[in-house]
Amino acid sequence: MAKKTLKRYSASFKAKVALEAIKGNAAIAELASRFEVHPTQIQQWKAIALKNMEAVFAKPADSSGDNDKHVAQLERKVGQLTIENDFLKKNFTAYRKKSDS
Repeated sequence: MAKKTLKRYSASFKAKVALEAIKGNAAIAELASRFEVHPTQIQQWKAIALKNMEAVFAKPADSSGDNDKHVAQLERKVGQLTIENDFLKKNFTAYRKKSDS
């Protein structure tokens, strides 16, 4: 008995096939033949695409507050590292002058 292997499709491939099915310019059977995918799979991808279509146009959750907090945290970290870097440069230069003497 032959062992069946599962095919895995990329998200972009699924979107392409689903979009073709949504357009309706070709029958599902024709798309199945062209893309070498079972017609039921195309119907499922089409249904998923239509179900999630609204999310494409929905406003993202108000994450600007989270982003602002994250940016502020990163700016503080950059400031701290800049101060540490300057301190180390100054002390390394002084150390090198001292060891050369």
